[in-house]
This record gives sequence, C-alpha cells and structure tokens, in this order.
Amino acid sequence: MTTTEVTHGGTVSPAAPTVAEVERIAALTDPVVRNLQITQCYCELSRAVAARTGDGPANWCTFATWASKQAGQTIREEDLARTFERLFADSPQASSLGNAAAASIAELSTRRGPEGVRDAMWEAIEPTSAFERASDAVARGNRKVFEEIGRDFARLLALPTAGGVIDPPEFGSFHDSLRPGDPPDGQGYLKLAFTSYAAAFRESNLKGRAERMLLANLAIGWHEQTRLQPQIAEALDAAFEEPVKLRRELLGQLLRVRTGLALRLLLELVPGRATSVEKVLDDLDRYIKQIAHEAITEGLMTLSLPGEVLSLGRDVPGTFPAELKAIDNPDLRALLGRVDPTPDTTRGSGANDWSILTERIHFIADLFRVYQERPTLLGDPFSAAQVAMIKSGRRPPGQL
Repeated sequence: MTTTEVTHGGTVSPAAPTVAEVERIAALTDPVVRNLQITQCYCELSRAVAARTGDGPANWCTFATWASKQAGQTIREEDLARTFERLFADSPQASSLGNAAAASIAELSTRRGPEGVRDAMWEAIEPTSAFERASDAVARGNRKVFEEIGRDFARLLALPTAGGVIDPPEFGSFHDSLRPGDPPDGQGYLKLAFTSYAAAFRESNLKGRAERMLLANLAIGWHEQTRLQPQIAEALDAAFEEPVKLRRELLGQLLRVRTGLALRLLLELVPGRATSVEKVLDDLDRYIKQIAHEAITEGLMTLSLPGEVLSLGRDVPGTFPAELKAIDNPDLRALLGRVDPTPDTTRGSGANDWSILTERIHFIADLFRVYQERPTLLGDPFSAAQVAMIKSGRRPPGQL
C-alpha cells in the first residue's frame, strides 16, 4: 500500500488531504498558486469521499473542483481582456464613441489626425484596475470557502471507521463542533450535510444513497453561496467600484509620446469647463464601465466541465438521473422546496443575475441534481505534470 492510499472497510482508497494540508494551502499568499492548490485539493477530497460510496456519485467537492478551476481563470485575469476587446469591437456604440473621442482629441493638434491618438486611447481604455478588483474578490471568495468547508471535509474523512461506518462518538463530537444556526455565521446546513454524507457512506440502496448525497451537496451549496454573497457582488460590481479614470490614463499615455497634445487636452479638462472633449470622454468612460461589467459577468457566469462548457444564464441541460427523478427523502424535498422554485424540471433554472442568491442557488440545485451521477466529473482537472508543478508551489506554463 502506498502513502497515498488507506483502507476503509477492507478496501483500498485514496487518502484524503489532512486538516494541516488544507490549512497550509489556505495560508498561501500568492492567489494564483493558492487557487491551483485549492482546486487540486478539492479533487483529492472529492475522490476520497467518492471512495466511501463506491467511486460515486459526485459530492460537493467534485463540483467545487471545477468551480474552483473556473474561478482560477478570473483570478489569473485570463480572457477578461480578450472578452472586453471582443465586446468593445462588437459594439457599434462603443466604436462610435471611441472614434468620436479620438477625433475630438485629434482636433487639438494641427499636425496629427485621429489615427495618431488611437493607440494611446486603447491603452487608456482597457479597465485593468476593474479586472484586478474582480480577481481579488474571486480569490478571497475561493479561499473563504475552502478554508471552512475544505477543512471540515478533511476533518470528516479523518474520523475513524469500522466496516465503512464512522465511529458514532467521534462523529458526534465532529457534528457538535459545528456552530448551530443559519449562514453566514451559523453552520446548521453543514451539520445537515455531513450527517447526510455519513448516512450515505453506509447506505446500500442506490436511490437512498443518491438522495442523501444530493441533500448533502445542496445543503453545503446553500451555506456556501450565502457566505459568498459579498464577494460575488463585489466581483460583479468591480467595474463600477471607482472611476476608470480615463482622463488621467489618457493624459499619461499622451505625455509619453506628445507632450504638447497632452497639455492642450489638460486645458480642455479643467474642472468647471463643459467642453465637447470632456463630454465625449465622459460618455466613453461610462460605456467602458458597462462593457467591463459585461466581460466580468460573462467570465463568472461560465462553468467549464469535462467535455462541455455551461452558460449559467441558460437552463441546466440534460435530465435528472433515474435515482433522482422522483424524490422520496422528506428532508431533501423540504430543501428543494426552499432553493428550487421548479423542483421537478430544469426549466427556468438559468440565472438572469448571478448576484442574486436565489437565482444562483436555483441553477446550482438543478446542476447538482442533473450531473450528480456523471462519472466524468471525477476526472482530473490537471495533467500529472501540472499537478507536480502545482504541488511544488509553481504555476505551470500553458493552458490550465
């Protein structure tokens, strides 16, 4: 038996990450490396839980693996700039405002036309500070969830077992250590979730086990999304948090290449003067914020799973697996009644506004129910070579 394997009830299964390992990862200061290690750790926790239930079905850590990997794209600011450029280029209004601004500024110089200031304008337009704020908010949310829920999964999986059953007194101590009450401060839904997982570990009936797993997954999903509300709202509003400062950035760019034009532009922007240049730059500034908001929203409302990419603004594709078509478990029925306004169909599950908790959890409820029995979700988020680099504290090159 290798150091990465342990026995449960006579069978060999992968060892779960320890509480110390979860705490070490959560304490990392580099948000990119921390996210990569969080994603890999979720994968290892997922497989350890799956081994307790016969290599399936998907548990909350399974879904968290892919959500964390998706969050990594925003944390690394991948695709945000490209998405912004695409949205800007595809918008007739943005192009019109950009051309008007370039022409107005060029009129201040008798020697250069609009083409001469466009490069400087584009450097000033790109809302890098908004993307940095979104990245920071997502990184903090990624750590916030992991250091609480990842740690509790590690604690659960470390409890002694006999014949696949967790020692009752040990589980009782674990259960009692969780705070009563509702989120964001209480952990009552985590108590419900881990009680349901423990029951699923010893459940032999496939339907009964599937329902207990879904109850556990949804209970954690509700707790997690309630706790994440501030960071999600902050990321989505990052473009409006403070001015893009187009005027200042544009002046800085022009000063690098043409001091005279920058000084004339500065005179046009003296506070209290309502000039045509000032108006067109203000109009462009407002539109940049809106497009930056759309770019961030598009990134946050996309989820890449093995073999497919989901848009969270559209209804969850697919149908409920046989074990979950009709729900018998009364606790699961009660929770679905709270989080899913259409509990027997995926219609209407697409979220119009990801900042609204009830819309997010509706999508998540159907996502968990439709995809719970799909074995592809237990696949690797990274290649073996990438995992080796991630565990050594480095960011692998290339696509992640």
